[in-house]
Order: sequence, then structure tokens, then C-alpha cells
Amino acid sequence: MRMRTLWVALLLCAVGTYGFAQDPRGIPRELARQRAAQISDVRYHVAFALTPKGAMSSGEEEINFKLKAIQPVLLDFRDGEVKDASVNGAAVTLKIENGHLELPATRLRTGQNTIVLHFAVAIAAAGKPLTRFEDHDDNSEYIYSLFVPMDASMAFPCFDQPDLKGRFRLELTAPESWTVISNTAVETDTEAGAGQKRTRFAETRPISTYLFAFAAGPFRKLRESPGLPGLYVRKSKFERAEAEAPEVQQIAARGIEYLSNFFAQPFPFPKYDMVLIPGLAYGGMEHAGATFLREESVLFRTAPTHSDLLNRDVLVLHELTHQWFGNLVTMRWFDDLWLKEGFAQYMAYQALAALDPGENVWKRFYESIKPEAYAIDSTKGTTPIYQQIPNLEDAKSAYGAIVYSKAPAVLKQLAFVLGAENFREGLQLYLKEHAYGNAEWNDLVHAFERVSGRPLGSWAAVWIRHRGMPQVDISWSCEADHLGKVSLSQRDVLGSAEVWPVAMDLGLNYANRDPVLMRVGLKGKSLELQDLKGAPCPSFIFANEQDYAYGRFLLDARSRESAMGRLGEIQDLFRRTLLWGSLWDSVRNAELAPRDYLDLTLKLLPTESDEALTRSLLSHSATALHRYVSPAIRSEYIGRFEALAADRMLHSKEPDLRIVWFRSLEAMGETPEGLAKLKAMLNGQLTVPGVELRPLDRWNLAAALLAQGDPEAQTIFAAEKQRDSSGDGQKYAYFAEAARPDAATKQRYFNDFLHNPSREEDWIEQSLYTFNYWNQSQLTAPYLKMALEALPEIKRERKIFFLVDWLSAFIEGQQSSAAREQVYGYLQSAPIDADLRLKILQVVDELDRTVAIRQKFPN
Repeated sequence: MRMRTLWVALLLCAVGTYGFAQDPRGIPRELARQRAAQISDVRYHVAFALTPKGAMSSGEEEINFKLKAIQPVLLDFRDGEVKDASVNGAAVTLKIENGHLELPATRLRTGQNTIVLHFAVAIAAAGKPLTRFEDHDDNSEYIYSLFVPMDASMAFPCFDQPDLKGRFRLELTAPESWTVISNTAVETDTEAGAGQKRTRFAETRPISTYLFAFAAGPFRKLRESPGLPGLYVRKSKFERAEAEAPEVQQIAARGIEYLSNFFAQPFPFPKYDMVLIPGLAYGGMEHAGATFLREESVLFRTAPTHSDLLNRDVLVLHELTHQWFGNLVTMRWFDDLWLKEGFAQYMAYQALAALDPGENVWKRFYESIKPEAYAIDSTKGTTPIYQQIPNLEDAKSAYGAIVYSKAPAVLKQLAFVLGAENFREGLQLYLKEHAYGNAEWNDLVHAFERVSGRPLGSWAAVWIRHRGMPQVDISWSCEADHLGKVSLSQRDVLGSAEVWPVAMDLGLNYANRDPVLMRVGLKGKSLELQDLKGAPCPSFIFANEQDYAYGRFLLDARSRESAMGRLGEIQDLFRRTLLWGSLWDSVRNAELAPRDYLDLTLKLLPTESDEALTRSLLSHSATALHRYVSPAIRSEYIGRFEALAADRMLHSKEPDLRIVWFRSLEAMGETPEGLAKLKAMLNGQLTVPGVELRPLDRWNLAAALLAQGDPEAQTIFAAEKQRDSSGDGQKYAYFAEAARPDAATKQRYFNDFLHNPSREEDWIEQSLYTFNYWNQSQLTAPYLKMALEALPEIKRERKIFFLVDWLSAFIEGQQSSAAREQVYGYLQSAPIDADLRLKILQVVDELDRTVAIRQKFPN
């Protein structure tokens, strides 16, 4: 799954002699262990009847499994209704208790058992694992499943744990005009009467329950070509997909060939399809043989840059990698979530670097991966990569930047430590030994140890089981133009006594020649680099060239001054990007004044030719302007940024740069002159050469005008609603109007967020940030406490990433000490679980930094 899943799962557990209370809450870890020890050879035959506009689906199911010892068994099922059931041919009455159905020991036997059930489950636009999407463009309807991490048991009775893999047979009864897609190929289609057909799919290979999935509706398949994966899209977007999406099939096909060779393991499932799902809660979900991709991540709603297209490739390769890491070999429990997500993310970039070697992929890896990982790992709410998950109902907490960003970054360091061939052979051994089974992180470490001959237990214990990261500092001096003493030291950013093993390339940077690189291993608190003594004195030293290491690498004062003076002369794009990143980290750590950073960006941005770096610098500048400096200081700079953006979006040589500068003007525009340019682009008086504004570009402009209280904004908004009445347009109008700066709008939206069960989750998700627009903190401050109080409900009812999005929007929408005190007051008084407490501490860190930076640099 990509940040930002569909499953149908089945779970069963013995109680009584297992020592558990009857019907335990959720799925405790020990319960899962006992079941995995007692139950084997699980097979599911599941059937759903899908009726257009129906609020419920009726289902039939046969579960076959082997049981070692006779005792009561728990089958997981919540949020549905059992109509009748039988155990080994004998009718039984089963009641749902705490999300379980107890199968009586008197009806079970050692060896083979057969359970037959008839049931009913809900289908809804939001909040259910069977989701209905209504396409307002042509009034068609689509239904798809999404079960991660333990929502299969909301869709049908099942054993819902990843280490009870099973083989699935699926039958779907649906309208004849619908296309149905699942993990395997269609075996038969037969008439079912009343305009319905019954589709039977081939049995799957052994997969975890969260990887079982289906999608149904009037999908159309892009034309088939030999060797290309199938790609399905809703019919109203078919023509767009024909024009824009064939590249997705091409990169997937090339990825299959590359990964099969890299892993020395053929593609592990009989077929591979991709299905574009509008409004999918995640970027993608890697169901075995049938990946679901968020439609908006493939068919762009805004004018795309080259980086946007490459990010799409990374998404496709990430989900594809899961077919090996996650599907072929699955983590035993969700505390090892990183075994699939971290590797999928790392291998997506590894594959892209091999497939497109000219793309400077590892520089993009740094830009996309490291900042988010470093940001969360600097907070009091961070967690280890390996997270203790005592109950599967807590598994949502494991998802986030630690597994998606830190884990792949640490894997890059491990590949550097082991060497490319040892790293690859270790992965091959791991996949070979655990194919179609489950594994834990120790299994992977042992595979690396066996192929490399190096002990890794201590390394893994620190990097996988401990939270936080090191800050690596360098101290140096020169005498008579030669280096004197050069030493490295480290400290844990959270203040613990942890000592991190860090492998890095240290660089001596000179004004008129290439840097001198030295590989360094820092295994203790400090290290003196004797080999550098007497070398020519550099202009600055940077300790993490090529970004192999993981940690905070700030430039020392002398190096920072020199690097800031020479940054415009540095031709190596990767090095220039890393230095800019270090400078931004210095701003966030209140070592560099935001004003100095803004001055430097204004000086160097006009000549920066890299689109991704330009985007990063503009994003950081907007953060500094909107959060880190006072309104008075912002007023000194904003006109200069607006003027620069307006000029560069018209006169940059590359269309990608023009798009980036257009987006920055949209994000930063606030003066009458800046807003006038936004209005001119909407009415056609001002155009960006070579760039066609797409509907979402226009809605973003309308939202910005509303948020800034422009006197013409409401008229423009009404005209845009009339101009774009499509299904997407209705969603975009909803998110844009949330930016209106009046109390009545905020009250109406907040009530809708929490109390309208039919409101689609992606509509809310997209509206959270316009609701909490950066300049409306006083207007939204009254909702901060209510947003915090809603967290238990949000965690219980919403999909995986929604909780952090909710927190980030409401907390980071504030900049004051009073808001900070309110958050910490809630932490002290509210009876919330440990996971929510950590999530709040993660997010409030940015507010902490905002307050600290403003206090240190008031002018």
C-alpha cells in the first residue's frame, strides 16, 4: 500500500483452553499466535450479491480448515448479520460478540472442518469496507472492497490475521453490464436472471486475508497488448485513460521484468491487473494480482510536471514490488509492517534508477523520502521502525512516515554497508525461503548475515527497534591552509544515550575543484579523522555526501556561511539539493534565521533550473512566510515572491518550471496585485505559455481567492460551479468553499465532517486544509479543541491515514503559543490511548517549532 487496500480476511481462534476470556476485544496478538498454531490449510469460497443502489449485500461462504485439537474456535465478524450457519453439516446459531462468532467445540473435530454461513453486510459511500462510488458524470455506480488492516471481518466472517494465509474462491453476482475484477482470472460467467450474471474466479494461491479484493461496475479495460498488465478505468474516464495511462502499463511491464530478475523469483501470481479507483483512500493497494490505484494519482487533475509523472512511476513500482514483498512473503504481524512498505518504497526507487538511469533517482529519493522521515523522527511522538502492536485493532497506528520514509532510508544505508551484491543476494535468499509464507524482521537480518558473513544483530537492534535518530556534528580547523583536527560526534536528537552506527561519505568541498570524499564509519560517540590532517583546507565540509546515511546533518557555522556564499556555483545537482536541505533543517532547528533563508532563495531561485528543487525551495519559503516569520516580516517579502513567481511562470524556459512557479503564485498570492494575477488567469487575460490549466488548477485558484477574502471571490466561485458541474467539479467546489473566511461556513463544514455519514472521505480529506487555511487561524481556533476531542471517533471510523491528516490540518493551522498550550492541555487531561498521544506529539512538533522560531527570530 502507498501512503497516502482492499482485503477480505478470515480469522479463527480457540478460546477456553487457550486461556482467553470469551470473545476478546479485537484480535490480540496471543490469540493470533494460538490460532496460527492450531489451524492450517485454510480455504474460502465467498460469494457476494451486488445490487445497484443497494445498501446491503447478501453473502454466502464456505470455510474449510484443519484443526489440531478440538476446542471452541472464534471466527471474526463485525458490523454484519449472520442469517444462518452450519458447522460440519450441523445447523448452529451464531451471535456476534465483540466482533467474533464462536464455533462450538461440540461441532468441531480434529482434521478437516467445514463452516457454511449466509450473511449480510453494508455497502456505503464511506466508513465501510465495501465502498460505493457514484459517478456523477454519467450516473453509473462502482463497488470495491478495501480491507486493510483488519476490515475483512467487516465484510464477511473470516480469520483476519496475516499469518493464516488461505486460498480464496470468489463468486460475484452483479448486473450483466458490469465488469468485475479480482485477484485471479474469471473462470466462468453465467446468467443469473433479472439482468444479473454470476462470475466465478479461479482459486488464488495462498495469500493473507487483507490481500483478497474485488471491484465491480461498468469499468472499461484499456486495449490489451501482449506482455502488458491489464488496466481498468471507469467508463466516463476511458478516453482520458487511453491518452494518458498507457505509460502506466509500460512501466509496470518493465518493472515486472526487472524485479523478477533482481529477486531471482518469477512474478508470483497468475496475472496482474491494475484498477483505477476514484477517491481511493490511499495512493494504491497491492492486492495479489489486482492492484488498486487512486485514479487521481494516474489521471492528473492539475497540469503535471515531469516530477509528477515520475512520482506516478514510483507509485506503480511500489505497488508492483509488493507482489513479492508483502504478498509472496508477508509479515507475520503488523509490527513488521516495514518489511513490506519500507522495502516496496526502497525497491521502487531502485527499480526506477535501473530503468531510467538518467533521472537522478537517488536525488529524488532524498527529496521525497528524507524530509518527512527526519521531521517525524525529531518529535517526541516518533516510534521505532518495529512497532509493538498488541492487537490488530491498533494496526492503523503502524502506518506513517516511519515505515514509508525512515525504513527505506535505513535500507539504503544498509545496502551501502553491505554492498550491492550482498544486499541483493540477501533479498533473494529471504524470498526463496519464505515464499507464500510469513516472516519476521529477524528472518531478513539472518539472510543478510548468511550471504555477507557480517554480524548485523547490533546494527539491526539499534536501527529497527529504537526510535529517533542521531545528529552528526563536525568540528574542524585549518592551520596555514591545511586541515588540523577534524572530528565527528553524535548525539541522539531525543536526548537518549543511544549510540547509532552511522556509515557515511564525508566531503571536503573546495571552491575550484571537485570535493574529496572519504568513507567514514561512526560507531561511537565521537571519532577523530586522523587521515584528513594536513589535507588542503576546504571551504566547507559536509558529512553526508550522496545521502547514504540517515540522521540530522547540519553544517557547522563556518561551513554554513561558506556554503551559503557558494551555493549558486555548485554544479552537482544532488550536492546542491543536499545542502539546501541541510540549510532548511537549520531553519527548523532555529539555528538559521528564516529571513536569511528567504533572502538566499530570492537570490538564487531565478537561476535554479531543476524543477523538483525549485518546487522544494518555494514550498519551504511558503512555510517560512506563513508560519515562521511575523506578519510584518512577511509583508516585506511577499510582494517580491509574488513578482518573481509571476515573472518566472511566464518566462522560464521549461514548461515544468512554469507550472511550479504558477503553483507558487497560487499558494503565496495575497496582495491586491498578486490576487489580480490569479483572477486574470481564471478569466483568460493571463496565460502560462505552454501550460493548459486543468479543472483542479482553476478550483485551486478559486479557493485561494475565497481564502484571501477577495471581493470578487464569491462571484468567481459561483461562475466556476456553473462552468464545471462534473462529478469532480462538485467535489472541488466542496473543498474550495471550505476556505470561505466566515464563521457560518466553518460551523457548517465542521458539522458535516463529523456528522454526515454519507460524505465521501476523500471530499473531507481534501477540504481539511482549505478549512484551516494558513491565514484563518483566528477563525479556526475555536475548532481545535473539538477536533482533538473527535480523535477517538476518527481513529475508529476512518481509514488509515485520515487521522494524521485531520490532526495536521487543525494543529498546523495554528501558529500561536495559546494554541500550543491548548494542545498540551488536552494531552494532560484527556483519557486517550498511547497511540493517539504519540500522534498528537508528532503533529504538535511543528507548532512547537513555529513558536520557538518566532521567539528566537522576532525581527
